[in-house]
Amino acid sequence: MLLAPLSEFVMEIECNDVRGGQLLNLLYKRCHCGVPELQACMQRLLWHGHQVMYRQLAAWMVHGLLQDQYGEFFIRRQENVEGEQALHNSGHPSKKDTQKSLEDASLTDWNSGFHVFLDMLPQYIHMRVAESILFSGKAIRVLRNPSPAFRCKAEVFHHGVPRGSNKYQGLLGCFAQKEPCIDTQLVGEELFPQSEADKIVGMLQELRESPEFHKRSFEHAVDSTRMIAAGHLWQLVVVHADLDGHLKALKDYFLLAKGDFFQCFLEESRQLMRLPPRYSTAEADLMVPFQLAASKTIGDDDKYFSRVSLRLQSEVKAISSQLDLSSLKIGGEKSSDSLLAISSLGSVPDGWDAIALEYSVDWPLQLFFTQEVLSKYRRVFQYLLKLKRTQMELEKSWASAMHQDHMDFAKNRKDRRKCSEQRRQHSRPMWHVREHMVFLITNLQFYIQVDVIESQWNRLQERLQGSHDFTDLVGFHQEYLSALISQSFLDIGSVSRILEGLMKLCLQFCWNVERHEGCPSTSELEHIAEEFNKKSNSLYTILRSSKIAGSQRAPFLRQFLLRLNFNSFFEATARGVLNVIRSRPPLHQ
Repeated sequence: MLLAPLSEFVMEIECNDVRGGQLLNLLYKRCHCGVPELQACMQRLLWHGHQVMYRQLAAWMVHGLLQDQYGEFFIRRQENVEGEQALHNSGHPSKKDTQKSLEDASLTDWNSGFHVFLDMLPQYIHMRVAESILFSGKAIRVLRNPSPAFRCKAEVFHHGVPRGSNKYQGLLGCFAQKEPCIDTQLVGEELFPQSEADKIVGMLQELRESPEFHKRSFEHAVDSTRMIAAGHLWQLVVVHADLDGHLKALKDYFLLAKGDFFQCFLEESRQLMRLPPRYSTAEADLMVPFQLAASKTIGDDDKYFSRVSLRLQSEVKAISSQLDLSSLKIGGEKSSDSLLAISSLGSVPDGWDAIALEYSVDWPLQLFFTQEVLSKYRRVFQYLLKLKRTQMELEKSWASAMHQDHMDFAKNRKDRRKCSEQRRQHSRPMWHVREHMVFLITNLQFYIQVDVIESQWNRLQERLQGSHDFTDLVGFHQEYLSALISQSFLDIGSVSRILEGLMKLCLQFCWNVERHEGCPSTSELEHIAEEFNKKSNSLYTILRSSKIAGSQRAPFLRQFLLRLNFNSFFEATARGVLNVIRSRPPLHQ
């Protein structure tokens, strides 16, 4: 009754090389039989198998270590990660390289260093529970192994540096300290107290002592461990690493919350951006107005600006190679001819559209601000900067034309009234076009900055203040970025292409006005006006469609549409009731 099934069971194990989680699965199935003696035997064997699993869980969830030399645990290290770490550890790196490699290894461990190996996962352990076990171990590894730079920071604060000293505030200040750092174990003990580790050990000990495996008790212990780990990881990122300050800095610089800084930067770099970028020196050329704007608008107490850097993405290589910039000069007699030649290519705005920001992130914020997250911020930044640049050029075109008008008025002193009337009659169509451009661009900018960014930012702050769980923080922030992208229409190809075209037409209009000294040719103006009307009407038609306006994509989209269509002009034009281009003379709407 007992020995024959056991012999068969052993033979099955030997023939199929059953081990680890697979063996637990097999034992769990054999426990469900109608022979009490055999059932009790299998349950006892399963209990012994669980003892090994609990020891592996204790090593992983208490110390962040994998004790699995035979490959029997369902948490595994990625094989390619082991090879990369061995490559990094080879040679004789310097102290700085060693510190950087340790931080890179920690980041790699967190993002892709470990995974759930399904072949060894017992079927009675849910995947959600296995992922909680994976997260808990990775979090404990982070808490018990802080980076050398973070240990230096901890030492600075242990020495009681005055709170108001800007020299030591933030992570950058502590990196410069050359004093010996405190022991890793002391910092790890502070980040993950031994009392919390004892709680986890106690819960696992209760599971080990239980004669039977209770699925609900096991899941409760895992969930409790995960909450402990996530809570201390939240403490590390939010309290020790100043997450709120960095989120605010990203909003200031990547979402253009510091409008005075970017207004000053665009004004200082306006002459530079009138020519396509020279790829070899573009970044160095931009740093001059960038630093000049910073000196005018950024205070000394802003400890985050030093983390921001400007760069030009590699896409401008193709644009720069199309033009021979050696013969083009911003000033001098060739200026107008050069601008005319460049404008005819239609590629002036495209090169500078590749302007991007970089943000230096230190451990442990790299766990939160991943490269994927920063790339989303860069995408929104490029869109917002282009929009602000378009708005500024429309304002400058008006100022330039008014200045030219006053100069002409001063020259023609004898017949001022007649000349003034003629000039205004000739320029009236041009200002009709500009008025429509400013109306659309200003409303779009207000919608994105106020209805989208500010409302989503306030919502994010409320959710962050009510949570003490690291995984919740990551989820809230991902939803925040997704809302920014979707409600700004960056994920709808048709809408984003129309917006790109509209901003390009606005810039072409501004350059034509300046090139012709406030009196552009009628044919060029008619072409720009016609294209602008077509694209703006297409934009309104798409945005008011039931698929977009009826969804939760943009809660404030109706307000944006109401601002655009406050007098039913957009709706009438889009429906063809009032076809401005065909039924009336161009530019008179």
